[in-house]
Amino acid sequence: MSTFHTVRFPGESAEYRATREELLRAEIELRSRIEEVAALRRALPLGGEVPVDYPFEEERDGNILRVRLSELFEPGKETLVLYGFMYGPEMEAACPSCTSILDGLDGVVPHVTQRLSLAAVAKSPIARLRAHARERGWSRLRLLSSARTTYNRDYHGETADGRQIPALNVFVRKSRHGPSHVQHRAPVRADGSGPGPAARGRDLAASLWSLFDLTPAGRPSDWDVALRYD
Repeated sequence: MSTFHTVRFPGESAEYRATREELLRAEIELRSRIEEVAALRRALPLGGEVPVDYPFEEERDGNILRVRLSELFEPGKETLVLYGFMYGPEMEAACPSCTSILDGLDGVVPHVTQRLSLAAVAKSPIARLRAHARERGWSRLRLLSSARTTYNRDYHGETADGRQIPALNVFVRKSRHGPSHVQHRAPVRADGSGPGPAARGRDLAASLWSLFDLTPAGRPSDWDVALRYD
């Protein structure tokens, strides 16, 4: 097999180069497939109209305010990404995996919000969510409580027995139909939890496990993220 890439690294062997060429071809095929899937996602018709203009709770300057789903769209931005994370009122602590994703999202808020609206929602009361945010050092991410709504149940972020499920949903506002006309665009959610393949549904919103994929050992099967590493 002939080589097709001219970049060489110090001390590389012929075996390394041959395997690297094979990997490069696979990576090119993967990028092509990712672009194909992204095109399919963009071509996805709008889903159902949101049945309720959900009244979330948000804390601003020490005051608890009610903000509806339709009000989460920033001026001039017709797309909303709403990350639902696992932190229900019966849970002793927030989900470490969800928290690690939100750690990263908090940092990219100034970039992402140039083009769309972004928020995170959980079922615990807003005061509890804000306490968790202060502990994590989140200062940019818009945080909402869905405690008084059926949002989690309606959009499959909660099971019938109240167990919380991570779920990222995209919504689109159709302004020509009025301020409250919001339609579901697409869900991106895991089919399970933990570091294995079942958790990879949320890789589109997180880089942690993708970084492990770049290493020789790959994703660790005997380790998972934690809230603290004391």
